[in-house]
Amino acid sequence: MASSSHTGAASTGTTPAANHQTGAIARPRRSFGQILGSYFYWTYPRGSFHYDVMVTLILLFIFVTPHLWDFGAKPSTIAGTGHPFQVVANGRGVIITVQASDVRVAPGASNQEVKRALRKAIEPVTGDDVFVERWETVTDAQGNVSWRVWAHR
Repeated sequence: MASSSHTGAASTGTTPAANHQTGAIARPRRSFGQILGSYFYWTYPRGSFHYDVMVTLILLFIFVTPHLWDFGAKPSTIAGTGHPFQVVANGRGVIITVQASDVRVAPGASNQEVKRALRKAIEPVTGDDVFVERWETVTDAQGNVSWRVWAHR
């Protein structure tokens, strides 16, 4: 009667062989693809080396990418006005009073250039989708010159 004398799983190759000096089990090396797959499925226990690597990579992504990517967010080119606006609503739109020093318009400018400068000056209040209908200059009791602008969407 012929019988097999193989007893134990170590000879069949189904379980890793034990190291006789340290008693540790020798595990077969995993391929790079297997390691990446286990990172993708997050299979490592908390506190292990690979878990710490994954957390570090996530934190690097969170804190470094905003500095590397240009999201197109730019601060407003409007420096801001030195004086407050006076905004009054009428039935068709708004009447905005702007100090003359806040409007950048050259003396002797055409109506189109004045309209463009006034629209840019009132943009912080109205937004960029506004139509400047008409305007006039006014002088208050203290002698301050202002622009009164009629605008609507």
